[in-house]
Amino acid sequence: MNVYQQTDCPIEDCRAQLARILTSADFQATDRERRFLRYVVDETLAGRSNLIKAYSIAVEVFDRDTSFDPQADPIVRVAAGQLRRALERYYLTAGLADPILISIPKGGYAVMFSPRGTRGPVAEEPVYANAYERSRPRPPSKRRLIAAVAMLLVAVTALGSWSYSFRLAPRKPELPHLLVEWFDDMGGSDETAALARGLTQEIVGQLSKFKDIVVVQPLGQVEPDVGYVVAGSVDMLDESFRFRVRMLNRADGSVLWAHSYDGTTRVPDLLKVQSDIAADVATSLAQAYGAIFEADAKRVVPGAPNDRAAYFCTLSYYSYRAGFDPEALPSVRSCLEKAAERFPGYATAWALLSLIYIDEVRFRYPFDSAGSSPLIDRALAAAARAVELEPTNVRALQAQMIALYFNGEIDAAMRVGSRGMTINPNDTVFLGEYGYRLALSGKWAEGCPLVEEARKRNPGPVAYYEVGLAVCAYFSGDLRQAVVWVRKANVRGNALYHVIAAAIFAEGGHAADAEVERAWLMQYEPALVTNVRHEALLRFGRSEDAERFLGSLRKAGLDFSD
Repeated sequence: MNVYQQTDCPIEDCRAQLARILTSADFQATDRERRFLRYVVDETLAGRSNLIKAYSIAVEVFDRDTSFDPQADPIVRVAAGQLRRALERYYLTAGLADPILISIPKGGYAVMFSPRGTRGPVAEEPVYANAYERSRPRPPSKRRLIAAVAMLLVAVTALGSWSYSFRLAPRKPELPHLLVEWFDDMGGSDETAALARGLTQEIVGQLSKFKDIVVVQPLGQVEPDVGYVVAGSVDMLDESFRFRVRMLNRADGSVLWAHSYDGTTRVPDLLKVQSDIAADVATSLAQAYGAIFEADAKRVVPGAPNDRAAYFCTLSYYSYRAGFDPEALPSVRSCLEKAAERFPGYATAWALLSLIYIDEVRFRYPFDSAGSSPLIDRALAAAARAVELEPTNVRALQAQMIALYFNGEIDAAMRVGSRGMTINPNDTVFLGEYGYRLALSGKWAEGCPLVEEARKRNPGPVAYYEVGLAVCAYFSGDLRQAVVWVRKANVRGNALYHVIAAAIFAEGGHAADAEVERAWLMQYEPALVTNVRHEALLRFGRSEDAERFLGSLRKAGLDFSD
C-alpha cells in the first residue's frame, strides 16, 4: 500500500505532525483518545506496529489489568472508532493544509503516515483524505495537491456556498448524539437493579420523542459519534429511593447538568413516579432551550462544515426567538432556507423555516398587511413538507398548527396542536405555543394554564410567555396582575409588546404609562397603529375578544379606522 512509515517519512516530521494535532483546539478528542493516538504513533514509529493489539492498548492506555478480554469488552474498538472520526474532522478543518496525514485504518490499530503532495512507492491503493478525493483521477502531484485542497475547502465552507450537488446531499445534517448509559444499581438488590433499568428505559423513551437529538445506548460493538453522555445511579431505602442523574460532555468529562430525584417504591405509585422523573429529565436536557441546546450554542463557529452548519441554523433560530431580535430575522431566514435546500429531508429545517415566515406575518418588520398572504402560503407549504417528512416531529406540527391558525383555519390548527401534545407533552416550546393558540382562539381557561406551565419549565423566551400571561390576566379581568406581567416582560424591541402594554395600562387606569406606549407606537410604528384592527382580527379567534382589546387601545388614545 502507499503507506509511509518511518523509513519514508522522517520520524521527526511524523512526531511534529502528532504534536500539531494534539495541540489543536479543532482536534475534538478525549484525554484517553489522545493517549491512544500517542501510543499507537509511538509504537508504529518504533517499528512495533505488528505488536499493536487491542489487548496491549487496553493495558497500556486504558489501565486495564492483565485479565482483559477484548472479545468481551469492546472498549478499544469503540475508542478507535471515535478517534478515527476525530482525526477525520481535524483534517477537514484545522489540518486542511497539514503536510502529513495520520490515520488508523479499520481492521487494526497501526498508524499510517501519508505525506501530502509526494508520490510514494507504487502501491495497491493510495491513502486519501476522504472518499470524495478517492473517486477522482490522479493528476501529477502538485496539481493533485491543489485539487485535493480545493475539494476539501468546498467541504468545510459554511452553508452560504452550497457547492455540493443534491445528488450527494444526505437527508439530515449532523445532530447531537446522546448516549444514555445503564444507570448504576447502588443497592445491589434485585429491586434496585429493576428500578435502575426501568428508569433507564423510561428516560430513553422520553428522550427519543425529541427529534433533533440522536439517542443511543451502549450495545457491544456499536461506535456512536457521541457528544454527550447521561449517567446516573439509584439508591433504595425502605419504601423510597433516590435517583441521581447527570449529563456529561464526553470530550472532557465535565458535568453540564445534574439533578437528584426522590420517589416512593410503593407499587401503586412507582410507575407514575418513574414516568414523571423521566419526563423531567428529558425536558431538562432535550427541549429547545435545555442543557444540550445551551452546550451546543457555545460550540457554534463560523465556517463550520455544511452538515454541522445546518444544525447550527436551528440553534440560531432559537437564539433569535428567545430575544425577538428583528435585525437577526433576515439572516436566520436565509440560513434556514439554505439548510432546507442543502438537506431536503431535514424536517426541522422546514418547520423552523415555516415559523420564520409566520414571524414575518405576526412580528413584521416593518408591518405591511398586504404582504401577509404570500408568506402564510409559504409557511403552510414548508410546514406541510416538514410533517410529510416526519409526521411525529413536534416542531413540524407546531409550524403547521401556527400556519393554519394565521390562515384562519382555527379548528384545524387546534386538531394539529392536540396531536402534537399527545406525541410529546414534554416539549415545552410546543406546550407554550399550543396554550397560546387555545387562549387566543377564545379558550382562555384551557390555554392560559399551559402558557404558565411553559414559562415555569422552559428557560428560553421567558418574556414571550410573560406577555402571554399579561393578555391572559387582561381577559380574565385581573387587570392588576395584567399590569404586573406586562411590566415584568418589558420586550422593548417588539412593537406588539407596546400595543399590548398600551391596552393593559389604559384599561388598568395607568394613563401616564399608556401615553408612553402610545407615543412610542406613533413614533416608531405608525403603520401598525393604522392597521391595528387587522392585526387584532388576525390573532383573536373571536371577534368579541378583538373588539374588547381594540376598545382598550382607544382608551390609550390610539386613533385607527374601523
